[in-house]
Amino acid sequence: MPVIRFEGWSRPGRSPLTRGQRLVTHEIGAQQLTSGVTRFLPGARIPLHYHNVEEQVTIVEGEAVAIIAGERHVLHPFDTTYVPAGVPHHFMNESDAPMAILYVYPSPYVERHFPETGGMDWHGRRLEA
Repeated sequence: MPVIRFEGWSRPGRSPLTRGQRLVTHEIGAQQLTSGVTRFLPGARIPLHYHNVEEQVTIVEGEAVAIIAGERHVLHPFDTTYVPAGVPHHFMNESDAPMAILYVYPSPYVERHFPETGGMDWHGRRLEA
């Protein structure tokens, strides 16, 4: 089985003031899983979005604020969220220190839909039926 080495926070994330690394993906052979880590500098936030699949997010560093289905939650290391597919949510760092998350999806293909703009992005690979 492959070992994925963490490369530090050198890769830019998909949102301003974030850095990240995908860990388990279809590129290494995953058939039912995608995971990764994202670090949020102070003031960083990802836009409101929802996914085509459910998501687990665990705080691994610092203090996070999560808005899930319109409800605000303050989270600390190892607090974990479960977000069903289709539920709008986003994470932000309102503190003065870095914050980091570990995210897990039960799919090698993940869509991110943005209800405020109607846009969508994705990563991974669809499995043929």
